[in-house]
Amino acid sequence: MKILVLGSGAREHAIVLALNADNAGHEVLAAPGNAGIARDATIVDVDMMDPQAVTAFARSEAVDLVVIGPEAPLVAGVADDLRERGIPVFGPGRRAAQLEGSKAFAKRIMEAADVPTGRAVHTRTLDETAAALDDLGAPYVVKADGLAAGKGVIVTSDRAEALAHAETYLPQGAVLVEEFLSGPEVSLFFLSDGDTVRALTPAQDFKRALDGDAGPNTGGMGAYSPLPWLEDRTGGIAGFVDEVTETVARPVVRELDRTGSPFIGLLYAGLIVTDDGVRVIEFNARFGDPETQIVLPRLASPFADLLMAAATGTLEDRPDPSFRDEVAVTVVLASEGYPASSITDREITGLDEAEKVPGVHITHAATAERDGRLVTTGGRVLNVVALGSDVGEARARAYEAMSRIHLDGGQFRTDIAAAAE
Repeated sequence: MKILVLGSGAREHAIVLALNADNAGHEVLAAPGNAGIARDATIVDVDMMDPQAVTAFARSEAVDLVVIGPEAPLVAGVADDLRERGIPVFGPGRRAAQLEGSKAFAKRIMEAADVPTGRAVHTRTLDETAAALDDLGAPYVVKADGLAAGKGVIVTSDRAEALAHAETYLPQGAVLVEEFLSGPEVSLFFLSDGDTVRALTPAQDFKRALDGDAGPNTGGMGAYSPLPWLEDRTGGIAGFVDEVTETVARPVVRELDRTGSPFIGLLYAGLIVTDDGVRVIEFNARFGDPETQIVLPRLASPFADLLMAAATGTLEDRPDPSFRDEVAVTVVLASEGYPASSITDREITGLDEAEKVPGVHITHAATAERDGRLVTTGGRVLNVVALGSDVGEARARAYEAMSRIHLDGGQFRTDIAAAAE
């Protein structure tokens, strides 16, 4: 197939690598891409935020499938325009993408579908926010209602800090004050064709910037899969996946279909395993980052076939995806100052040496080639991804590879997946 991947991050690089790993001779195009993606796909000049431009390109180049990576083009309606013109696209339409674009919309869908989640109060003023904080109590959870690149959430026991966070986002729209839920977090992806859902495999990411889950929230500093502790906590990975499929994914997809907004693409369920059972923290309408970087390398089923089946409404004809036994760990290398204010345009070296470590590859997030140098263009620069026979081996390989990379002021967590060893 000729496949166009939209996006410029490590998630999209992981998608490109997984398509290439099918060994099916796919022609993979990408826009806008990055320095790493440019080595594994053909970069094309099309504005991923312009629905008409993407559609015109796909038609003129006879693209068989468009895969939309980031949330912004989904909320902008790029998938709608493609779908209206008969071009298979993996990604939900504008209204279904509001599952991620609006926390309040997601809560309404969950309530209608009877999906287990925490209490939440939708507020538009600082006074309303203060009242909700007092009602729900500490620890306080405040979320920006709209897109915030993974940084619109705060969890704190400091009421003043919670109010300050709300004050930052209220000028842009409403915020949600939510009940604090205690327990380990799990990310679980579902492929959906608007009717049928197929689960991938659970992963866990690390949102805080610093070791020990300290520091500010980020877009994610690392992740690993599978999750051995699910065996003891929930009775097994397969049972956990089945439970979430039946109580979360299928009800949500059915409800969206009932309201005339079928969800076609990747439903990301952010979950928490509480003492009272599994609860939904949030939904995303696309592959998660950095979880994609460790879920897809473990995928044994042909990736492009699954995406096309979802895009064309034939997912029910496909068996559940299968996964390799290896453990995958990824560690994010970020720029100095991330997430508050990243210093960019610094040279990155040592990647060739890093990829000589067995089981290791690099996915690029914010990189560019300038005057023969590889330089940073954003906060999260790249992912070191390592496969191993167990968590210990995968972690050791990831951190050995990271030690070979040099970036002035670069930062990374040293404890990704440490508790799972």
